Amino acid sequence: MEQPTALRLENPEFNDPLTAVLQAGARKLLAQAINAEVEAFLAKYEHLKDENGRARIVRNGYLPERDIQTGIGPVAVKKPRVRDRANSSDKRIRFSSSILPR
Repeated sequence: MEQPTALRLENPEFNDPLTAVLQAGARKLLAQAINAEVEAFLAKYEHLKDENGRARIVRNGYLPERDIQTGIGPVAVKKPRVRDRANSSDKRIRFSSSILPR
């Protein structure tokens, strides 16, 4: 009988310190990139005002933190919320990140 050549991995997760440092760095870089993307979006529409003269497009906190899968494992990210104060829902401007998947 032939011996199997595949090795069995008991724990496929890597919990070494280097991976933890890389994931923390990836989390920081993602946060900076996403915040820069939101700031660019807000700057694009800063000229829009609502009927009270306030900015129509504003930041509105964050969505719940979630993990996205990367080459170094899952990385936790928070997506900023952007709110459009327009009265009619058919003319609302929505923010969609080009970095984060839906």
